[in-house]
Amino acid sequence: MERENVSFPNTFVLLGFSEFPWLERPLFAVVLVSYLLTLVGNSSIILLSLVDPRLQTPMYFFLDNLSLLDLCITCTILPQLLANLSGPDKTIAAWGCITQAYLFHWTGCTECILLAMMAIDRYVAICRPLQYTLIMRPWVCVQMAAASWSSGLANSLIQATLTIQLPLCGQHTLDHFFCEVPVLIELACGDTSDNELALVIGAILFVLLAPLMVLISYTLIARAVLKLPSAEGRHKALSTCSSHLLVVTMFFGPSIYMYLQPPANSTQAKFMSFFYCIITPVLNPLIYTLRNNDVKRAWKRILQSQHGMKS
Repeated sequence: MERENVSFPNTFVLLGFSEFPWLERPLFAVVLVSYLLTLVGNSSIILLSLVDPRLQTPMYFFLDNLSLLDLCITCTILPQLLANLSGPDKTIAAWGCITQAYLFHWTGCTECILLAMMAIDRYVAICRPLQYTLIMRPWVCVQMAAASWSSGLANSLIQATLTIQLPLCGQHTLDHFFCEVPVLIELACGDTSDNELALVIGAILFVLLAPLMVLISYTLIARAVLKLPSAEGRHKALSTCSSHLLVVTMFFGPSIYMYLQPPANSTQAKFMSFFYCIITPVLNPLIYTLRNNDVKRAWKRILQSQHGMKS
């Protein structure tokens, strides 16, 4: 009995949006459509940059990594959410819950750093255009991406490992729609000071310093753009940054609100998480596709070549 009280249960109950039963069917439809669009949109960007040599540049290399992260986040959370929304069973196996906690924390932290790296890439492209190919060499880009993935993995291993060692005393009901580290910590019946300290340090590094790097990069970019002599040059420079800046705002806005100023109630937290876990991965490929002339031209070339082959 004592051993059972301090160990993880075999299953967890994810309450999700069960306090709004009338909302579950519409949410199921929204989540299913979002899941399919995310898979198609982000996979298309990755495949497009692989088959079109004109898109094999540092900017699209980082965009491929961003699309891969969005696919990972989506495939980690949405299948279980769809299963929970489709029927009365709201349970998730313990191993599935732990896997969600590890993978979500890994991909979320990695995306924070990757967006900062993308801002640095835009800074070099606009403020150091003559040295861009020398600075942003392929090996440098690989190292920047590797630093993003490895830093996210390291933080995930620390946070999730500390969390699964907490005594839960038989509690297994999570007032959320997926297994997230802060929600699991709330179930603990022992001392959580180490976990909370680790969360604070992680929030400072990934949710505060990363957007600060983005802010500094875009401040320098804005200063450089304002010094350009022609309006056409200013417009072209801003157009290359607008998509990334919009993606950064959509990702960091809810993340900062969630981790640096926790919402007053669980319902608010769930809907904020719903936005950056489900809606943002859908919008990212649309933003880069609809607002990016290089991607549009690449699609046009592929469609024309397919039409020519059929003819």
